[in-house]
Amino acid sequence: MGELAEFVQGVSLEARMKTRYFGTDGIRGPANGPYFTPEFIGQLTGGIARFLRSSRGADSPRIVIGRDTRESGAKILAHLIDGFGKHRGECIDLGIVPTPAVSSVVLSSEADLGISITASHNPAEDNGIKLFSAEGTKLSDAEEETIEALMLAPPPQEIEKNPEHSVTKRNGMQTYLQGAEILSTHLDLEGLTIVCDTANGATVHSTPVVLSQRGAQLVCIGDSPDGKNINAGCGSEHAESMAEMVVKHNAALGIAHDGDGDRVIFSDEKGAIVPGDQVLGIFALNGMRKQSLSESLLVTTIQSNRGLDLAIEKSGGKVERTDVGDRNVAERMRKLGASLGGESSGHIILHNYSPTGDGLLAALYMLRILQETGQTLSELRQAIPLLPQVTSALTVPEKIPLEECSNLQTERSLVESEIGNTGRVLLRYSGTEPKLRFLVEATTVERCNEFMAQLLEAAKIDLVP
Repeated sequence: MGELAEFVQGVSLEARMKTRYFGTDGIRGPANGPYFTPEFIGQLTGGIARFLRSSRGADSPRIVIGRDTRESGAKILAHLIDGFGKHRGECIDLGIVPTPAVSSVVLSSEADLGISITASHNPAEDNGIKLFSAEGTKLSDAEEETIEALMLAPPPQEIEKNPEHSVTKRNGMQTYLQGAEILSTHLDLEGLTIVCDTANGATVHSTPVVLSQRGAQLVCIGDSPDGKNINAGCGSEHAESMAEMVVKHNAALGIAHDGDGDRVIFSDEKGAIVPGDQVLGIFALNGMRKQSLSESLLVTTIQSNRGLDLAIEKSGGKVERTDVGDRNVAERMRKLGASLGGESSGHIILHNYSPTGDGLLAALYMLRILQETGQTLSELRQAIPLLPQVTSALTVPEKIPLEECSNLQTERSLVESEIGNTGRVLLRYSGTEPKLRFLVEATTVERCNEFMAQLLEAAKIDLVP
């Protein structure tokens, strides 16, 4: 039995079931909370080091680390470097860089693992840790569960004797921007006004630099990070500020990132925020027009609007859906050989250019489409009409398996038979709250509300005493 199997076997099933540090996108929580103490990070680095030693044969693992602009990031970085030092780890400090830069540098430097210290779109009071494989992809659930098990295992003394480690500083931003040149080389933005909101985050010295080098006239907001103002009233979570500036400055479009730069939200030239599903549709239709969309396939999640499917299918393509999370999208893309995937939240994966979601690359891709077609963003989005959508939630005392809710299942079947191919019903329990979430899409808002009322009433009979 190998080292990895021995460690995992040595941790009780009960202990593993009680432990779940990793969420849908890494570890995240209050920066002054239990996940970012020296003790916890010591456990985490130990688990990672043992995982890499067993899975990759890395006796002295090389770890690439980048962070966003939160003031808590420097302290967490110091704890990670100290923790890996006890396991002969070599850390490459990229400084403040967008999360996709970590993914790209892991690949280019042939490192064993990448870490981004970020809480993405969360406020400055939070922080997080995202892990990337040697291939630049996010770790799978199974890999994260193995690391958690190894964190609980007794540390092997022979590994921790005479620790030898080093820390190397590297200009991660420079390496990252070199990769972006593939999409920006033939991009001519002379005379184009663009509003760019970098969320006081990690993209403040990336996206504006690339766009200005290509001749764009930039109106920058959210570009004065102080460690405490990341995502504060700006960025992808507050895109209305960017949209207002588009109108004020008569800009061609607006671009807003989240704090770590793996997402992008657009505003068209009229100041209307473009839903992420329409952005995915624009990219997919462009790929089919140029015959560059692998398998004529778009991968997205169960959250995306049914109107996206209808628009893609009308043009001869197809849509594959997966569970929520850009990691799930990326895994399905690799399995199916797809080149395009993403979420309605603004995570867009252009697999021909990056193995992970990248807000800058998505922005450059959109600008290239605008240049090649000569159309405005408001014109392009008309090709993907989205269906009316209504959502609701029901608080439940117990999350009874939905297949056991006979009244709800009967009503759902009736509703779906009426909707047919012109909409859909989505029911799922919240992962963090005692709630059943409902989503209904149909031809009109009135029909959505009618169907929603029927579903809620049936659910109450099954789930609410």
